[in-house]
Amino acid sequence: MTARRVLVLLALTPLLYVLLGTPPASAHTELVTSSPANGAELKRAPDHLTLTFDEPVDLAGVRVMTLDGDRLPVTLVPGHRGAVVRAALGRPADGDLAVVWSVVDEGDGHASSGRLDFGIGAPAAAEDRGDEAAPAPSPLVRKGLVAARWAGYLSLALFIGGLAFVTLLWPRGAHEPRARALLGLAWACGLLASVSSIGLQGAYGALGGLRDALRAGTYADVLTTEPGVVLAARVLLWVLAAVVLSALLQGGPRTSRSPGWRVGALAVGLGLLRATGMAGHNSEGGEPAWGAIADLVHLLGVSLWIGGLVMLGVSVLPRRRPAELAAVVPGYSRLAAVSVAGIVAAGLVLAWQVVGSYDALLHTSYGHLLLLKTGVLGIVLLAALVSRQWVRTRLDLAVLLRGDAATVRPFGYSVAAETGLVLVVLAVTSLLVTTNPGQ
Repeated sequence: MTARRVLVLLALTPLLYVLLGTPPASAHTELVTSSPANGAELKRAPDHLTLTFDEPVDLAGVRVMTLDGDRLPVTLVPGHRGAVVRAALGRPADGDLAVVWSVVDEGDGHASSGRLDFGIGAPAAAEDRGDEAAPAPSPLVRKGLVAARWAGYLSLALFIGGLAFVTLLWPRGAHEPRARALLGLAWACGLLASVSSIGLQGAYGALGGLRDALRAGTYADVLTTEPGVVLAARVLLWVLAAVVLSALLQGGPRTSRSPGWRVGALAVGLGLLRATGMAGHNSEGGEPAWGAIADLVHLLGVSLWIGGLVMLGVSVLPRRRPAELAAVVPGYSRLAAVSVAGIVAAGLVLAWQVVGSYDALLHTSYGHLLLLKTGVLGIVLLAALVSRQWVRTRLDLAVLLRGDAATVRPFGYSVAAETGLVLVVLAVTSLLVTTNPGQ
């Protein structure tokens, strides 16, 4: 069996999971009721606490703890479609009893949490019950998770888009040092962001701190959950991406034209895009399959646009070679136009799928972030129009002047402006992933 066939077979296992494993439609998991109810005054201590959630939960992602940090054993109650959990309380003493709960959403890994207080035996004084806020994920952990997702989105776009740019538009770029360095850096950052996301996701779901994100036990706990399996598949796909990238950098243009390499690169690329999308909100709403397809198109369009844009600005324009400008720039302009059309169409489907109404768009934090992202994206498109106008009116002159710096410089400024604004769009996207559409 040839190395190319082995590459294809290795890519199929995680690829089939991320392409066919569409999670069920749901919003973030929330607690509906508890028995005993929060604030109840009980004559005697109950043996257990029953929690009813608004959707099925993964038992590995449910935690019920005392205020001292002792984790209580939990089990699923049969006959409730996996949405009811029972926690054993042991033998609590008379007086006040308080527990904290947290649950990780099976679809996107979002952590919901709360606190329940009970009085046992004699009614407790109001001042003894405390007004402590319900537990919430550590702000530092949440910021770290947002940063890891931002780095993951950026690395994915640079790797997928840069690889497509070199393969389809600029095969000689496989031997150009700047292009090779950009692809290698994108791969390394993508792998690092995916690995760190596992630990940060575990600390986030367990309401822990940054130290918890470095513990082996945290990784083990996350990998037993649905979000953890998705993150593990993403890590494996980044490992396979190293094989794809290594083959291209060693073989150059000849490898990029090979059908076997292209099949392997396509499989790994689609797998990375789908695995990244499975950590978002695209499966929420009435049509999760359409949401998954739209998200794949959206991420593909963004990757082709951004990755190609950065490759153009970092590797092609500084060389100012007339033949390369004449061959590469028009091709990228057409590719970017198709990518933007796909981004807009898929974005409309995702907005309809996740937000669902004008009221939610205007009166929720998720809707506000989505409007902010749309506004910044509109500015980016204006910069893109300036770049496209340069290609139409000034590219021929730049070629005739043999890549004159003064002629090419305005196009370079436009590309740089697009790239900077796109980084803002990716940052807002990272915040959207950790924000509840219903809030």
